[in-house]
Amino acid sequence: MRILQLNFERGWRGGERQTLLTLRQHMLAGHQVELLARKGGELARRAAELDLMVHECENVWAVCRFLLSRRRQYDVMHAQTANMMSWLAFLRPWLKTRIVFTRRTAFPLRKNEARNAWKWRQADALVAISDAAAAEPRRLGLKVVVIPSAVEARPLNSAHLQAFARQHQLDGKRVLATAAALTEEKDPLTLIDAIHALSRERQDFVFLHLGAGGNQEEAARQRVRELGLESVYCFAGFQEGVENLYRLMDVFVLSSRYEALGSSVLDAFLYGVPVVATNAGGLAEVLADGRGLSSEVGDAPALAANMARVLDDPVLRATMAERAGRYVASEHDPAAMAGRYLELYHGRQGLEA
Repeated sequence: MRILQLNFERGWRGGERQTLLTLRQHMLAGHQVELLARKGGELARRAAELDLMVHECENVWAVCRFLLSRRRQYDVMHAQTANMMSWLAFLRPWLKTRIVFTRRTAFPLRKNEARNAWKWRQADALVAISDAAAAEPRRLGLKVVVIPSAVEARPLNSAHLQAFARQHQLDGKRVLATAAALTEEKDPLTLIDAIHALSRERQDFVFLHLGAGGNQEEAARQRVRELGLESVYCFAGFQEGVENLYRLMDVFVLSSRYEALGSSVLDAFLYGVPVVATNAGGLAEVLADGRGLSSEVGDAPALAANMARVLDDPVLRATMAERAGRYVASEHDPAAMAGRYLELYHGRQGLEA
């Protein structure tokens, strides 16, 4: 099968990881897989390092020219991002291929509802990574297949881990951390307030905020200064090889207001790190059955109390990690995810969730 994956994001976040993982799994299964990505972007670079065929475009007009020139060369065009689905929908009358779109967000549609419904209907198959991500398309009467994201363990780079620990002087400290951009949907201000509440009860920890900037970065840094948390709350920024750093964590924390699934939580599960998070979107399902502790969105005191509970209870930590490890191995396996997509590419629609 000839498959083109489309992802035009600039940075490297969960959706880009999933795109690359899907590409690699389908290549291993013997299919002809290619990627259309932003020129000079992180996804294009990493895909090229794996010897995958990458078509780099500078702008959307170059994307459209490429798609029209290759409209008969692929069995499937799979849009991994909403902007790529927009262009596939616009070009739908001229494309001679099967179109698949994966929705990776759980934002409610506050405007342009009719436009989004029209766009989603141009896909031959509409996928969501969780029931939370599927809610809005289903509300509009569309059929949605739920295929959860997958995660896989990466080999430990001990040198990176040790260098990072030295740089941030982590010896002798409990390490709490998040891996999230500083954006409104991740709600860093509530997270900072929770860390402030925790710091008033104990001083045996440091908090690492791993992730790129965003529209809440300045407000977050200002809140840390106002609360005097500079020695406790560390903005560590985007980290290449972030999977190594999970081995340093005692607790992983996520304060999201909206979350389709939470791939960083799945990573924490994979590396045996207990998770404290909000119950936003797909997180409620992921953390169910004792796999993590959750609280209401925006509730900083509850978030702080759950962090303290995990830090103080070794039996709870071990139980959570064991349950989470079994869950992620059975429900978020890369080969299983890729196989479900292949069934969908072939037009077998019996995957309705």
